[in-house]
This record gives sequence, structure tokens and C-alpha cells, in this order.
Amino acid sequence: MKKSPDKAILERAKNFESKALEEIFDTLSPGIFRYAYRLLGDEDLAKECMSETFSRFLVALKHENGPDTYLQAYLYRIAHNWVTDYYRSKVPLIVALEADLPSGDTDDPHLQASISQERQQLRQALTLLTPEQRQVIVLKYLEEWENENIARSLNKPISAIKALQHRGLAALRRILGGDEESI
Repeated sequence: MKKSPDKAILERAKNFESKALEEIFDTLSPGIFRYAYRLLGDEDLAKECMSETFSRFLVALKHENGPDTYLQAYLYRIAHNWVTDYYRSKVPLIVALEADLPSGDTDDPHLQASISQERQQLRQALTLLTPEQRQVIVLKYLEEWENENIARSLNKPISAIKALQHRGLAALRRILGGDEESI
């Protein structure tokens, strides 16, 4: 996870200084895109989510409602809300994880087949989690966030994040162990 822009850059962004806004976008947009892509499983939807996230951020700055601190958590919260709204109105898609699993760059066709099968099983298992469990698992293990940052981003206490993480991992173990009916 890249370091979030500091308070000074955020203050400059509130004055709509283009260099500060560019730096915020350049630093945080790849993570927002990855997060949205993992939750939505569709590149175009992830780009739309990222675009809408930064658009809402600019509107908040314009109305002087933007964050004073924790910009990264603020932006992920906007993306989280966008994804939640999307799932309320649509059928969920398969979660994409290709960038985070072994690439399969091997000459062994058996190993390639095994890696491909594991990717597919993990994608399917993640779709069976609740949206909140899936978001916590993605942020914790794929984005490598600390629980405190996840809590800020999802606007939940750390204890709730730990519980969602525990339940999500337990559900993944059951699913991948063949007991997906017990979720």
C-alpha cells in the first residue's frame, strides 16, 4: 500500500491546486481501482467507480465538506458506498484476483492448470461471502491494509472489522473445504 498524501497536500487540494490534485489522484487512484476491480470483477465498472469516487471527492471539496485527515480512508469509503449501491441494484459479478495470485509463468502445464483452478475456486468462494466480509478480506489480505485503516474506511469499530475478518476467513475455509452450505 502506498503512503497516503499528507495533510499539506490535502490543504492545497482544498484550494484546488492542480499539482496537489494530480498527486492525490496519481497516488491513490491505482489502489481505488484495484479495490473496486476486486469487488466488482469488471474493469469498466471499476473505472466507473474510481471516476465517481474522485468526482465525489471534488464535489465535497467544492462544498467544503471534504476530509481534514485520513484521505485514503475517505476515498475508499466513497468507493465502498458506490460498490454497495451497485450491488443493491445489480446481480454480483465474479471477483477478479489475477494480479494477486501466482502468474502461472511456468512451463509445467500441470502446475498452470492447478494455479488456474485455484484462482477460479478462490474467486467463486469470495462471491459467496457477504459483501462486508468480502470487502474486509480484500482490504486486509490483497490491499494489505491495517485493521485501523479498514475500520476508518468502512466506518466501523475495529472489533467489527476483526469479527468480519474472522467470519470471512472461517467461511472461506468451509467453502474451500467443500462445506459451502454452512455459511
